[in-house]
Amino acid sequence: MDSLAATALPDFWDRLTGTQPDPDLWVVLATVAAALAVVVPHPLWRISRNAITIAHEGGHGLIALLTGRQLTGIRLHSDTSGLTVSRGKPYGLGMILTAAAGYTAPSLLGLGGAALLAAGRITLLLWAATALLLVMLLMIRNAYGVLTVVLTGGAFLLVSWLAGPQVQAAFAYAVVWFLLLGGVRPPFELQAKRSRGGAGDSDADQLSRLTHVPAGLWLFLFHAVSLCSLIGGGRWLLEG
Repeated sequence: MDSLAATALPDFWDRLTGTQPDPDLWVVLATVAAALAVVVPHPLWRISRNAITIAHEGGHGLIALLTGRQLTGIRLHSDTSGLTVSRGKPYGLGMILTAAAGYTAPSLLGLGGAALLAAGRITLLLWAATALLLVMLLMIRNAYGVLTVVLTGGAFLLVSWLAGPQVQAAFAYAVVWFLLLGGVRPPFELQAKRSRGGAGDSDADQLSRLTHVPAGLWLFLFHAVSLCSLIGGGRWLLEG
């Protein structure tokens, strides 16, 4: 038993940190098309946006922890909204970074994923995403949120364990393209809501109250991060 464990652990580590071959260009282009197909049409976006909400609220939660705040819970709702609650000072750098992390998280996660794929770290990407989802699951405080995260994490787990290298590569590229493309749409949706006088308690408005910087400038930052991540990450994926 000891010798088996001693052999299995290095094999697992080698598999996790090793590189995998890049997929063919047609696979990369097909995954772009698949991501666009679930981001652009509004009926499909209403469903796929749940995954962006996971990244959005996960970004709030992760930065809250990294800045020393106490994360008390995350809720995901069927209308694709979400809520992350943390305790700590209601002002200061930690609160500002936590509030700014939501709309930027999907795009920055996509950019990080693109960097891993460009380096051939497909397995590492899949397992890192699975680990983050499992950690997030511990902080979910409502049934719909649990269901959403379990289904998403289950998909990553099944592909990581059961699928062959080509399927894993296609899945990983599709996920990263989805984060990059899907991260662009929410800031535009927020901008449209604010132009109609809605979303008065949005992340941009909270940041404005925290920093005395106009909410429009924070919204510009959300746009800049998402578009720059799409350009940079997309270039890495296409050149990889």
